[in-house]
Amino acid sequence: MEVFIIRLLQFLLSLSLLVVLHEGGHFFFSKLFKVRVEKFYLFFDPWFHLFEWKPKNSETAYGIGWVPFGGYVKIAGMIDESFDTEQMQQPVQPWEFRAKPAWQRLLIMLGGVLVNFLLAMLIYMLVLFSWGDDYIRTTDMTLGMKANNEAKALGFQDHDILVGTDQGDFEAYNVDVFRQLTTAKEVRVLRNGKPVTIPIKEELNLLDMLKQTPQFLAPFTPALVDSVMPASPAAKAGLQAGDKILAVAGKPVDSYNEFTNEVGRLKDILTTAQTHKDSLRVRTTTLQFLRAATNDTLTKTVILTPEMQLGFYTKPYAALYKITHRSYSFLESIPAGIAYGWQQLSGYVSDLKYLFTADGAKSLGGFGAIGSLFPPTWDWHAFWLMTAWLSIILAFMNILPIPILDGGHVLFLLYEIITKRKPSENFLIRAQNVGLILLILLMVVANLNDVLRWIGVM
Repeated sequence: MEVFIIRLLQFLLSLSLLVVLHEGGHFFFSKLFKVRVEKFYLFFDPWFHLFEWKPKNSETAYGIGWVPFGGYVKIAGMIDESFDTEQMQQPVQPWEFRAKPAWQRLLIMLGGVLVNFLLAMLIYMLVLFSWGDDYIRTTDMTLGMKANNEAKALGFQDHDILVGTDQGDFEAYNVDVFRQLTTAKEVRVLRNGKPVTIPIKEELNLLDMLKQTPQFLAPFTPALVDSVMPASPAAKAGLQAGDKILAVAGKPVDSYNEFTNEVGRLKDILTTAQTHKDSLRVRTTTLQFLRAATNDTLTKTVILTPEMQLGFYTKPYAALYKITHRSYSFLESIPAGIAYGWQQLSGYVSDLKYLFTADGAKSLGGFGAIGSLFPPTWDWHAFWLMTAWLSIILAFMNILPIPILDGGHVLFLLYEIITKRKPSENFLIRAQNVGLILLILLMVVANLNDVLRWIGVM
């Protein structure tokens, strides 16, 4: 419960910050061009609000709605998500949005997206300046990778150390490595200390590589026990720190990667169990390990937990290798932060093509999925990186040419600028309705995916 609350608070803080600044971008340009803003709200307020305050002599009411999703500024003389058609039937006033030149209206609509892009770059600059950058070079991962059958069919082998592709050398081990593999014609690796080139004769799919079980390429993690949970099946079997797992359920394993794969296979079998006796039969298995202290090979019968856990920890791959740290001066952090932000944006945009596939649709996540990306403990470094990434996503999603989003308004304004003709108010209202339906459908699908993942259906 504590982890849930910490993640929830981080999510709400990040979302609130991004929404307020996004709407602040619209507000800034509206005020710049003397357009009246009637409301500035964090979250939506259908039927009622939690809080509202209107300063004396101000034309803007500031408030907090009760639906914790997004926010808005109600700009006078504009067809937006408020669907205030009554105002649009009145004579045009000089302080209204519709009374302003198209280029001013365009800047007002781009204000939120612009702020989110600039905010992301600023956060990345300050993160690099404050914390620097810590990462593991692929060439420092001396145990190399664990390849699944699909990767081995292409020519990869266990313990291959990734060096680069025909497009350049790999740097940090992260998702960009897999993105680069999707467009590579050949991959360079170190195998037993010698350089080897692997030709890639087919197009690789990023989602497939990341979602395959076992994964296409994963850091090779030794099956060495680092610590044991008290009163766990591992503790009852006498497992100790330093012991090496040799086999589970009679299946030899050469790594922690293979150990988790075998346990995963047993977990799949457990889903077919219809009685407690069937479940107990699947959970009862054998464990063979090498005792570090005596070099003896021991075999024990263990009963895994109902969640199919043995109850021991290995060292994560990040603890096995040298961490490369790079510090940045304030001036150095400016171009580095911009480059880092651009890299994140480019990667996100390139991944969108997978959204229109069956697996891509299943990978959509709602509030639960986004909240789970925040760390289980309060970590400002991770919080700001996550906030910057969400700011980029918010900016890009808002600029998509979908009615009701900023991009939809921008599309219609560009049409007006080019053709010198303004879309009719009836058309704009119908477009807003269509956009609202599309947005609601997207939210339903994304949050339904969260529910299905939570109950184990997906």
